[in-house]
Amino acid sequence: MALGVAQIPWYATLFRGDQFAEAVAKVAPTAMRYGALDYIVYRNRDDMYKFMHCSTFESKADFEAWWYGPEMTAFKTAHSGWYQVPVLYTFADIVASGSRADGEEIAAGSASTAPDDMYGDAQVS
Repeated sequence: MALGVAQIPWYATLFRGDQFAEAVAKVAPTAMRYGALDYIVYRNRDDMYKFMHCSTFESKADFEAWWYGPEMTAFKTAHSGWYQVPVLYTFADIVASGSRADGEEIAAGSASTAPDDMYGDAQVS
């Protein structure tokens, strides 16, 4: 089965941004108990109340076991006044990924970054 990323957009309520950041940072690792391969929580720099919480799972069923499980249920209940509802998550397929940790490095102007390659117009010989 293809990997999928649960994308959870949180929006903290007024004056709760810092407290919510601490709380979500504590609960995010619990996804690993349900088979998540990784997790990451972003906080928007322009809007300090806006967060994007992502976890990669092998199946949506694993994500739902975590989302509706005891840890997240307790988190959502205990902090219900700290974020706006509804929280409408999405489950997305990974199309491309990479990092310098993977050893990937592409030199500027190399063939793989040429404009015709980027738009799928390259001629295959």
